Amino acid sequence: MNWAPAFLSNPERFMAFSRWAAPMFGVIAAILAAVGLYLGFTAPEDYQQGQTVRIMFIHVPAAYMASFVYVCLGGASFLSLIFRHALADAAAQAAAPLGAGFTLLALVTGALWGRPMWGAFWVWDARLTSVLVLFLLYVAYIALRASMDDEVKAARAGAILALVGAINLPIVHYSVDWWNTLHQGASVFKRGGSSLAPVFLQPLLIMALAYTSAFGSLWLVGIRGEVWRRRAEAAALRAARS
Repeated sequence: MNWAPAFLSNPERFMAFSRWAAPMFGVIAAILAAVGLYLGFTAPEDYQQGQTVRIMFIHVPAAYMASFVYVCLGGASFLSLIFRHALADAAAQAAAPLGAGFTLLALVTGALWGRPMWGAFWVWDARLTSVLVLFLLYVAYIALRASMDDEVKAARAGAILALVGAINLPIVHYSVDWWNTLHQGASVFKRGGSSLAPVFLQPLLIMALAYTSAFGSLWLVGIRGEVWRRRAEAAALRAARS
């Protein structure tokens, strides 16, 4: 048995790890966010975007997390579907609302950036549309899980939906390359190096790390809460039968 199923089949080991890891990631996220926001909002104006460039430090990490969290959701769903581990299913269920939150933040901040840059809050651009589809996939997953009382059937149906929805991830990533879109292409990780000036790149990367650490903390807390909920329901069911 490989390490992933072994770890995910041992809730006690996970609960012991997450007890100290969740607050640690939370503290790291707070420190990084404070540094990143300070550097970002004290950076000079961009010669083209002016003050609007500061939205980038909120928007770009949120957009990155929107896809990253879905990868986590899809990975946990795969392990849940194949190995039938309840902890993997709990991880998938806890990831979905966090992913929806990051995606909504990316859409809102993108609209705030688009109004002064494009003259409109929204256009049916390939990147924007595929990110909207990503948000709807998160919402659909949450709604599907909430609509089913049978935990086993809900886990299976949710996992299948999450894995099918993963088809949208390469569309989100490559949309600016595959279609003629208004959305700018990659500027951080690109062939030949980043096109961003260091004064903008540094706080952007720090904010990306802050978002990732915050997700790690909140995800662990969410999984712990789901484990406790299921334990409480199991205990209540045993008590009702006795």
